[in-house]
Amino acid sequence: MGFFSKIKDAIFGHKAEAATPAPEAAPAAAAAPAPAPEPVDVEAVLSGMNGADTLNWQSSIVDLMKLVGIDSSFENRKALAHELGDADYSGSAEENIALHKAVMKGLAENGGRVPASMLD
Repeated sequence: MGFFSKIKDAIFGHKAEAATPAPEAAPAAAAAPAPAPEPVDVEAVLSGMNGADTLNWQSSIVDLMKLVGIDSSFENRKALAHELGDADYSGSAEENIALHKAVMKGLAENGGRVPASMLD
């Protein structure tokens, strides 16, 4: 599993666990089509995680990775950058900002609702 998948699962998994309804005893033939899933409020999920109040996860890829329980070492950030298309990642501040935005963009493309301030 790649680092982006780990980040996505850490965020989207919380919503899935909370939104799982109890099984019903309705006949399958009478079941209505499943409604389209609601977008995951990425900011709300991350804000509710332990440590969110002490980390700058809104703009720091290092703090975002720490918040979701992933080692934020250079090697892991480089692997994440490669997953998201940056083959020349060297760990500069500008690249870390771009990597954070790429992660947020990826979350938005996969069903997350991300504030515009974290995308541009």
